[in-house]
Amino acid sequence: MALTHWAFIYTAPGLSSDGHRTVVDEGGARTVLVGVPAPSDGPAVARELVAEGVQLIELCGGFGPVWTAKIIEAVDGGVPVGAVGYGPEAVDQVHAIFAT
Repeated sequence: MALTHWAFIYTAPGLSSDGHRTVVDEGGARTVLVGVPAPSDGPAVARELVAEGVQLIELCGGFGPVWTAKIIEAVDGGVPVGAVGYGPEAVDQVHAIFAT
């Protein structure tokens, strides 16, 4: 089966908790970008995306391993979930960006 519909969820303070959506649809490939204000909003958005038919979800590095695991649990194996990871050389810089 070809990948034709996937989503990327990212965090950005100030966004609506139901998710700011941008859709890129090029006919054969549909990408849904969803911004949420906090990682805790991710599980609900992920469940909605699965219900809408996405085949795969990727998460920005701001979710970290704890919220990534919670989102994997929330979709209950419905689709694969992956997360952006950063190497040790970037940890301090990433922490500074996402620290609240």
